[in-house]
Amino acid sequence: MKLFVTEPSLFATALVLRVMRSARPVSRGRTAAAAAVLTALCLTATACGSSDAGGSNSSSAVSTPHAQKIDVKGPLKAATTFAKIDYAPRDTAPDATTDGTVVHPRSVQLIYTAPDGTAFAKLPVKQLGNPTWVPVIDRRDGWLHVLLPSRPDGSTGWIKDGAKLDTAHTSSVIRVDVDARRLTLTKDGRQVGRWTVAVGKKQTPTPRGRTFLMASIIDAKQAKYTPIVLPLGTHSQTLDTFGGGPGTVAMHGWTTDPSVFGHAVSNGCIRVPTAALTKLRQVPLGSLVLIR
Repeated sequence: MKLFVTEPSLFATALVLRVMRSARPVSRGRTAAAAAVLTALCLTATACGSSDAGGSNSSSAVSTPHAQKIDVKGPLKAATTFAKIDYAPRDTAPDATTDGTVVHPRSVQLIYTAPDGTAFAKLPVKQLGNPTWVPVIDRRDGWLHVLLPSRPDGSTGWIKDGAKLDTAHTSSVIRVDVDARRLTLTKDGRQVGRWTVAVGKKQTPTPRGRTFLMASIIDAKQAKYTPIVLPLGTHSQTLDTFGGGPGTVAMHGWTTDPSVFGHAVSNGCIRVPTAALTKLRQVPLGSLVLIR
């Protein structure tokens, strides 16, 4: 089960990843959580693609700003990095920031096309062994509009606000300037750090738009390359299939060859220096990542 856009072929066998994330974005403490067994991480020369673990939908994309009803075929899929959910409304403000509100479902929640619209997917409690935290991009009475980690990139949905959600706030924002090969981290509007990074090459570019920090995982066996991997809620747009995986894009280190920084050399992932990774792993889950 491959997950990530991979870079020069490191992982041919299954890896056991330890979660290095706390349950709440506002907490900096780390607790070891469930392990996930994977066959590849975001490091090899060929990228994984977008296998749909729950089947496929034949419907084209539907934008539903109001309570428009649609005919959803088949069982509702979980909105995970593995899924492709063509019913999902698209993000109409891919460059916008938010007020920092993030939410975590205590139990599986239905996702709707609009307030009082059609339920088209489910928001799970966990993603890649980490608690699911998603950013709130809009709200109406009793409803929250959130970004989703599933394909197509820029997918959104509405969930009901209430006691079944944990709500937190993160003031951290990660900005990636693809053309300048630069990553900037801010907190409370102040710059925490700015680093030169490596991005996707022309044939496999880093996808642009508004996404979020989806998970944080570590595999100490791969310390030579990058033990820490920070998957994002976005995917490769040019590599649709590889090894049955969804092609999740991530931020990660690259300790073997620092000359890559400042160049477009990856298969979509964002390679960052060690100093950047030290700061980025402290960023709460659900925090915005703006890739431009």
